[in-house]
Formats: sequence, C-alpha cells, structure tokens
Amino acid sequence: MNKIKRIIAIGCLSVMAFGCKEDFLDLAPISNSNANNFYKTREDFDLAANAAYATLYTVYAPESSVSYTEQLSDNATLYNVAGIQADRWAFKDYSLRTSNVEVYRFWQENYKSLFSINIVLDKIETASVDEAYKEQVKAQMRFLRGLYYFNMVRLWGDIPLVTKPLSSEESYAVLRSPAADVYKLITEDLQYAAEKLPLASAVTAPGKASKGAAQTLLGKVYLSQKNKTAAAQILQEVVNSKQYDLLPSYASLWVVTNKNTKESIFEIQYKGGAGNPYSNYWTAFAPTENFVLTQFGGGMNQVTDDLYNEYEPGDPRRDASISTGYTNKVGTFIPIKFPIKWMDRTAQVVGGRELSNNNFMVLRYADVLLMLAEATGNASYLNQVRTRAGLPAFGTAGYPSNKYPTLDLAIEHERRVELALEFHRWFDLKRTDRALPVLTAKGKAVTPAKLVLPIPEIVRQQNPAIAQNEGY
Repeated sequence: MNKIKRIIAIGCLSVMAFGCKEDFLDLAPISNSNANNFYKTREDFDLAANAAYATLYTVYAPESSVSYTEQLSDNATLYNVAGIQADRWAFKDYSLRTSNVEVYRFWQENYKSLFSINIVLDKIETASVDEAYKEQVKAQMRFLRGLYYFNMVRLWGDIPLVTKPLSSEESYAVLRSPAADVYKLITEDLQYAAEKLPLASAVTAPGKASKGAAQTLLGKVYLSQKNKTAAAQILQEVVNSKQYDLLPSYASLWVVTNKNTKESIFEIQYKGGAGNPYSNYWTAFAPTENFVLTQFGGGMNQVTDDLYNEYEPGDPRRDASISTGYTNKVGTFIPIKFPIKWMDRTAQVVGGRELSNNNFMVLRYADVLLMLAEATGNASYLNQVRTRAGLPAFGTAGYPSNKYPTLDLAIEHERRVELALEFHRWFDLKRTDRALPVLTAKGKAVTPAKLVLPIPEIVRQQNPAIAQNEGY
C-alpha cells in the first residue's frame, strides 16, 4: 500500500489547483522532475499500473456514477439518506440539474481515473522495457480505459475524448466527441486487450484483467451498438474458452471468503480491515437508521417493492439478495427492504464504520450467458441460469409465460433478478430501448433527453464551448 500511495502522490502533482483558468478535466501533464524520472523501469510501471487499477475503488464505489444508475432504474429508492439529500433524490425523481454536485463529482472522478490510465499508456511507449511486458501493460490499461469510457458514454452520451495527458491550453480545444467516436475507441481498446491479455487461468495476480474480461466487455459493447452478430461471436469465445462456469449455488457467490471463483470474470479486490482497501457496499446500502446490523448506514439503493415482487415464488435469489427489514435496539422490527449481497458480519469496525472484506464482481459468467441469449435468440443460455436457480426453463409448462411471453421479456426479467443491484438494470433498459416504456409505466418522470446526465455547469463555465445535453 505504501508503494501505491507513492505513485498516487506522484500523480497528484499533475492536478492543478482550482482557479478560473482551470481546464475542464482539472488535470495537467506531469511536469515535476521527480515524476518525469519515475516512469523508467518495470518496477515503476508495475506501481503505476497498480495505481491505475486502484481507481476502480472510486469508479465502482458504492456511491459512484455506476451505482447511482440503480436510482435511475426501477430497482432502488431512497428514504432517509446520508449526504446532500436533494442532489441524491434527484436521480430517483429524474429532476437532475446542471448544478448537481454528485454529477460533477462523477465527472471529475472518471476523468481523473482516466488520467491515471493515460499517463501509463503515454509513458510506456518510449520506456526501455521489453516489448512483451509493454504489450501486457498497454492491454491492461486499454481494458480499463475501455471500461471507463463505456460507462461514461452511456451516462453522458457525447463526451470529451481524451487519450493522452493534456496541457491546460490543449484541453480547451477538446470538446465533446460524438458517441460513435467514443464507441470506436472503446472497441479498439477492448479488441487490443482481448488479443494481448492472457486467459484467466494464466493471470498471475488476482484482480488483473484477462482475455475473457476484455471479450465479455466487448460483447456488451457490441450489444449496446445493436451488433448482435459480433456480440454472439465474441461471447461464444468466452464460453468456448472453458475458463468460467456457474457456481452450483447462487448464495455462495456472496460468501465473504468466496473470492475470484469460477463464475467471476472481472472482480475488484478488497482485503477489509484497517490499513487495507475495504468494501463499503454493505454499509452504504444499509438503512441509515440501522444501528444493529451495521454501525453506519448510508441509506443508498434501498430496494423497491417492484424489484422484490419481480422474483418468482421459490426463487432463492431473492432471499440471497434482499432483506425485508431489521430489528432495532428496542426490539421493534423495521420493515424496510435493502441489499444484503455484500454483508460482512465479521467485519472490523473502526470509527463506527464496518471495514468489510467483500470483493465486487463487475463481470460474471451469468451475465455472459444472458447476453448470449439476447444476441442469439437461443433460450438454452437463459435456461442455464434458471436451472442454477432451480426454476422452470423458458418454453416449458412451468414457466410464467403469462408475464413474460417472449424471449426478450424473459431475458429482461432474468437479468433483473439474477444481476439485481449490481449496477446493470438501467444500462440494460437503455440498451434494449425499454427504458422509456418500462420506467414511465412505473411513474418515473423520464423523457428521451433525461436518459443521459447533464454536463456539469461548472465544466461549461470553465469552457463555454462545451455544449449541454438537450433537456438541461
């Protein structure tokens, strides 16, 4: 951790002080001589790559841009919540303003994380390291960059496309690129990563990207671009690699010590406890008034009745994912639904906060199977997921075809309950053009223009040439 802190500190030398001349990314190139002398050896680049991976702790934090998409969907709600309540409620209510501090935070976090990636890619091009090592570092960084830009283009649409460190003057010339151009970079990054990265069985360090991770993400990108043929091909390669499989029990996915399993494709690593990277999903998603199961509750992403009722009778995934309430100190049961996938009852408590040990799966094999069903129209992939849950297969007499009469609706239902509260639902509805009809029917004040976030007003104040999204 001290080494990671060292490289992060070096990276922080590149962040400009806030001021009226600050560029829209709030970043400038590393110019400090110590930093310039740093990117020389394999050890230097190992540290820099680890620091880039450490940005996952920010980009996929429980109160990050991807986490907030649950509020934009029909999966999650808020009651009493810590923090700036109005700005958090705005996501659930589709009443976002350009001044929303959370949206600006997300913008900063994503671009600062991209800087950590781009600086490694920039410096390694001229470094005196062997080509095989150089390719591996570039492939890992391009996987991360593809992942982050994929999230960002789905959140904001057209965005400034930055692929190298920029001076303050240079940054003012970088305006929003069309989403098609962003997707082109994402596809190129992930194709490179898929070609150069090793199979999961050959990855030497937990948490590093593999060939299967790049292929899985690329398949999701292709689906988002309506290219089902390309998606089916790349996702089938993931299946054919024999690197992954469903665990026999859904509940076992969420056992604290069950990390980097056969089902996991890309997983963010936590150790838990003081002095280590610890997971905060459980406490952030616990009710704020809950001081029995956790010392601190953030109140984020409380479960809607609509999601709870989506589960079929006898589906074991519901009880493995959602609690219906808790008993307070005086013995009163408080009926409130909240996520329990990342519960860690053995977590060390420091300063009233539980330092949990749960990893977070960004990509897992069940997602691959459900995307393959979507890409191919073949229900057998869907039914593998249902068989694990002990439920009747689609197309059989026991399947609830009255509620989900088509394969598309069956996949939509299955993705919702299988991947519940794992930051997929809103992106899924957008990808399949179902966001407007589904969310409008459930009372969300959503419009086509509101299916992207506003560009933060402070960004446009810093550079008025950056256009605002329609509807804001």
